[in-house]
Amino acid sequence: MSMEDYDYLFKIVLIGNAGVGKTCLVRRFTQLQIWDTAGQERFRSITQSYYRSANALILTYDITCEDSFRCLPEWLREIEQYANNQVVTILVGEYSSSN
Repeated sequence: MSMEDYDYLFKIVLIGNAGVGKTCLVRRFTQLQIWDTAGQERFRSITQSYYRSANALILTYDITCEDSFRCLPEWLREIEQYANNQVVTILVGEYSSSN
């Protein structure tokens, strides 16, 4: 769908470690463009293009996985480095049954 199909287009980027529930959040929304970074290290090279012009960032972690919580400062540094200073950042702790 093109931007002309909507009155507003908000670019929201989900960030966080792999397996913390980002894709589950994506599936819950409709008529919303959500870019899922997949949390994989190999995708970090495209990070800047993901953050550029984002209206909001949803930073996710798995409440049952302490390692994903410990990575939050690293994700916050990326947000500070690549996102605009007006971006809305939301922290979501999710339960992932895959762990």
